[in-house]
Amino acid sequence: MKDGLEGGCACGAVRYRLGSAPMFVHCCHCRDCQRQTGSAFVINALIETDRITLLSGDPRPVAVPTDSGRPHEIHRCPDCGTAIWSNYGGRPALRFVRVGTLDDPTALPPDVHIYVRSKLPWIPLPEGTPAFDAYYDLQAQWPAASLERRRAILG
Repeated sequence: MKDGLEGGCACGAVRYRLGSAPMFVHCCHCRDCQRQTGSAFVINALIETDRITLLSGDPRPVAVPTDSGRPHEIHRCPDCGTAIWSNYGGRPALRFVRVGTLDDPTALPPDVHIYVRSKLPWIPLPEGTPAFDAYYDLQAQWPAASLERRRAILG
């Protein structure tokens, strides 16, 4: 990934830049993500909040219920409602940026597919990308440098 990927909402009011590559990229097929996006899955780039520069606009957090009961805020453009990123589990130092909001969403393909137990049956998964019925072992999947970045912000 080249540095400085930019993205934004549908109406252009919210714009942002990623200051580095994300730690990891999930394609999540869970029912929460399906319900919240109105789609078959969501692709999230996990990155430190301080590595995201807000260029314009002010995404508004919207608290949404989850099957796990853990906190989840989706930050949306206040004008068009596009979901830009999420904070999961009450961890504001880590953001899940919606890859589809990038100007070039092809720049960040998923590292894993998760919660494929609830994947819609007509969605094929690509060969060579790990897929898990639920979640996975971070130590086994994440690169060492990404694990260290995660430890630095979450302890």
